[in-house]
Amino acid sequence: MDASSLLRNQKTIQNQSLVLNGKAPSHSDPNYIDYNKEPVIYEDATGCRGMRFELIIKPIIKDGEVSSDGNKLVIKNASEVLLFVSAATSFNGFDKCPDSQGKDEHKLAESPINKVVSKKYDSLLKEHIADFQHFFNRVSLKLNEKESNKSNLPTDTRLEQYAKGEKDAGLEALFFQYGRYLLISSSRTHNTPANLQGIWNNKLRAPWSSNYTTNINLQMNYWPVESGSLSELFFPLDEFIKNVSVTGAETAKSYYHANGWVLHHNSDIWATTNPVGDFGKGDPMWANWYMGANWLSRHLWEHYQYTGDVAYLKKVYPIIKGAAEFSLDWLQKDKNGYLVTMPSTSPENKYYYDGKKGGVVTTASTMDIGIIKDVFENTIEASKVLNTDLEFRQRVSQAADKLLPFQIGSKGQLQEWYKDFEDEDPHHRHTSHLYALHPANLISPLNTPQLAEAAKKTLELRGDDGTGWSLAWKVNMWARLLDGNHAYKLFKNQLRLTKDNDPKYSRHGGCYPNLFDAHPPFQIDGNFAGTAGVIEMLMQSQNKEIHLLPALPDAWTDGEIKGITAKGNFTVAIKWEGGKMTQATILSNNGGKCSVRAETPFVIEKLNIKSEKSSIGYTAVFETKKGISYLVIQSK
Repeated sequence: MDASSLLRNQKTIQNQSLVLNGKAPSHSDPNYIDYNKEPVIYEDATGCRGMRFELIIKPIIKDGEVSSDGNKLVIKNASEVLLFVSAATSFNGFDKCPDSQGKDEHKLAESPINKVVSKKYDSLLKEHIADFQHFFNRVSLKLNEKESNKSNLPTDTRLEQYAKGEKDAGLEALFFQYGRYLLISSSRTHNTPANLQGIWNNKLRAPWSSNYTTNINLQMNYWPVESGSLSELFFPLDEFIKNVSVTGAETAKSYYHANGWVLHHNSDIWATTNPVGDFGKGDPMWANWYMGANWLSRHLWEHYQYTGDVAYLKKVYPIIKGAAEFSLDWLQKDKNGYLVTMPSTSPENKYYYDGKKGGVVTTASTMDIGIIKDVFENTIEASKVLNTDLEFRQRVSQAADKLLPFQIGSKGQLQEWYKDFEDEDPHHRHTSHLYALHPANLISPLNTPQLAEAAKKTLELRGDDGTGWSLAWKVNMWARLLDGNHAYKLFKNQLRLTKDNDPKYSRHGGCYPNLFDAHPPFQIDGNFAGTAGVIEMLMQSQNKEIHLLPALPDAWTDGEIKGITAKGNFTVAIKWEGGKMTQATILSNNGGKCSVRAETPFVIEKLNIKSEKSSIGYTAVFETKKGISYLVIQSK
């Protein structure tokens, strides 16, 4: 038995175990032409980030014998071999330069093996399945089960057939659950949320360094954590946000002489918050975007909205407030008296200025204004729930009223820039100016129909192609616009088979044969956002209501989803036939008022409450009791 690593290491045999240890490089230069080629590595024995690592492989055998040959383990005549593998590093938290020793990676790697080495395989398997199913089995999805079942076919074969136009709703349901599986598997480590590759990076230097890109990608990883009934697995992102709020306060003070905290477009496990450039290039097109604190604060607020945990909200309110404080200090008045951001960018996009390409920096990009409107609104609501901070709440409210309004451009689109500039790339993968539509709720067909039409025009102009994660974001946006068929069209594009080294398949956005999202290269956020997008098609809970089947595509004629979560801590199950809801069950986990919306008339059974016609579908409002389920049935 041997072991190898792309990192410099040494192998030894200790206590009939193979031990591999070494020190990671403190810095490496990426190759930004071909990610399949390994980067240049710099060894720095004194670097704070040059972490030590250790990997232990311990075999437990039945019959036979274990011996060593130099730095190799030799197993002979065994009838059964059970391998225990454990790895750890000396990483000592988000402080960039902790004490020189860091944590004891040997003890950290050895401890898990010592705890389980005496257990039998069957027992370990049973424990693992119970742990995983505790989360996974909460949600089920059935789609068009009358179709032929293709679950016996290999995934790549199903994807190839799907690309030729063959129906496979079972594959679509599998992709939905696959996103939940990936999140269950990769969101288990304190202070380190799932990164750009989850935990599945196989390169010495991953694309974008497996970092946390905060202008969309990190947040996208956690879109299904609440609605997909995995709320407990939010804790790594929750802890990370607390870490960057600490370092971000120093960045706000030292870079901008501002209060609160700030986070730029890229961070890492050390909770970096200052402007950094990809590949050492600090292009302001991405590096000087400073809205990460505001966006991440939305996740704290949403965790409260889904759980109703007031004690949690009280703990994180200072972080949400801190993001609002920075925004208050950053805003400036324009010539018309509106509060604007300056300088400003719309992440990674460019425009024509005076007929020339390359415009990047502007005043008050629509994304900036949307994100600040959102954090102001959430801060105000949080302070009301906690009955605190009245003076600050009033200050935020006054600033919110003075923010530059959203603008509609000459093409009927939601304007991306301060002025109605032409995009250099009309089909750019980022749709940052639609933040107000999704993930925020400042634009919706129900409350702002004119702006919703402008958002729709923006999506039409952007087009239906894109990288994997871009397709996924558009799925969610079209669902928010209540257009299930368009959302489904983009969702199908997410399942386009991609093979990097096969000339038959172009390197377009889609998925690889194992269903990993293809940016390309591999980037896992599209998987998570695709899962969230399916939920958005089948159930939404913005506007302080539960909207049942808001964007059901015609292709999903029959189906049933169980166990998803709505804001207010309601567990929802929905069944439909012939494209119409037949019934839904709403379990109230906290009690309180429940507002329901559906396309067709319905009745809340036993309460004898009938829905009323609304501008969009039918609605009903009723009081609930904690722990009681309520049946919603279609009116005859």
